[in-house]
Amino acid sequence: MYSLKYKVTTSTCDSEGKLKLYSALQMMQDCSEMWIDSEPGVKQYFTEQNMAQLLATRQVEIIRVPEYKEELTVTTSVYGMKPMFGFRNTFIYDAQGNPCYKTWSMGAFVDKLAGKLKRIDDATIASMTLEPQLEMNYKDRRIILPKDGGKVLEPIKVLRADIDYNKHLNNANYVRMAMELLPEDFEVRGLRVEYRVAAKMGDRLVPMVFQSEEKVIVSLAIGNEVSTIIEFT
Repeated sequence: MYSLKYKVTTSTCDSEGKLKLYSALQMMQDCSEMWIDSEPGVKQYFTEQNMAQLLATRQVEIIRVPEYKEELTVTTSVYGMKPMFGFRNTFIYDAQGNPCYKTWSMGAFVDKLAGKLKRIDDATIASMTLEPQLEMNYKDRRIILPKDGGKVLEPIKVLRADIDYNKHLNNANYVRMAMELLPEDFEVRGLRVEYRVAAKMGDRLVPMVFQSEEKVIVSLAIGNEVSTIIEFT
């Protein structure tokens, strides 16, 4: 398990003084990325093999939204490993140790040069420290788009500021873009994201929004290919 300490600051708050979901996702992502420092064998293997771990799917349960100046602890732990995929929990706790956000995610292992999935050898998998899978309401990683009823909106251009060190649109930024398309009175209590095709600088993401009483699904496409699907409940 790996953990980081945070404080809810002005730059991470919304207009009501509460932690932005976008900022919470950044905290989760940072902790997940830094986790590899706690597994030197895995870190060395990824370096030697020129590999990276890319987020393929994430589910978030929002228990309580922290407020300005609250002290938070983010923890991440791997509970499952396959040759090309890893599964982890990343939780955000308040100062009393109560969970504010519960998440699970699946990461894909890729060759940086080829940009394709790459297997991890059995010895590296065996060297991993696996933790118990934490309790939350686990949903399917696949998000099924409705067959009709979608509303196509204006394209969103991927800017330089949106790109991370993997040269792709940063994972949290897909959600940030999609949240701008939600009704103003929509309170997000749950989130699922399925990442399919990474967007790069200069791409134009075409949103299609499907809305019902219980949820809003936003599909972001590059040309005829779906890049990411985000379900807000």
